[in-house]
Amino acid sequence: MSVLDLGGMTLGLREGLIGLIALVAVYIIFVLLRMFRLRQGPAGGTESLAPPAAVPAETTPAGTGQAVPEAVPPTSWEPVPNGMAEEVLRHGLELELAQLREEVDAIRGELAALRSDMQHELASLRASQSVSPIYGDAMQLAVSGYDAAAIAERCGIARAEADLVVALAKSQEH
Repeated sequence: MSVLDLGGMTLGLREGLIGLIALVAVYIIFVLLRMFRLRQGPAGGTESLAPPAAVPAETTPAGTGQAVPEAVPPTSWEPVPNGMAEEVLRHGLELELAQLREEVDAIRGELAALRSDMQHELASLRASQSVSPIYGDAMQLAVSGYDAAAIAERCGIARAEADLVVALAKSQEH
C-alpha cells in the first residue's frame, strides 16, 4: 500500500479517496446552486442576458419561389408570439411537402420507364411464343423493328419467310 508522508502527516490511499469524494461533493453542491440561481432568473433585473442568436433574414428556398417570412429575434427574454411558432412550423411542413412531391414525381418517371421496358419485353415474349421455335429469333428481330432483308440475312431464312414474319409481328402489335 502506498503512503505519502507530508511533514509528519501520513496520507494513504484511503485518505486520498475520501478527499477526492469530498471534492466531488463540493463541486456538485456548487453546480446545483448555480442551476437554482438560473432557474430563479436574474436577481433584481440588473443582469442582462444576451438575446438569442439571430435567425437568418428573408431567403428564398431553391425551387419554391416563395419567400420565407423574416424571423426577428426578440430583444429580451419576453415570450414569443403564438403565431410565429405556428408560421415557422407551417413553413417547414410546406418545404417538406414540396420535397416529397419532387420525389414522387421522380419515382413516377422511373415507373413509367420501367412500364415501357416491361411492355416491350412482353411483346417480344408474346411474339416468340406464338411462332414456331425455328422462327423465334426472326420474330424477335421483327418485333424490334428490323426489316425483312436484315432478318433473312441474320437468321438464314428465305426473304419470303422473313416477309411473313414481319407481317405477323406487325399484325400482333395492333
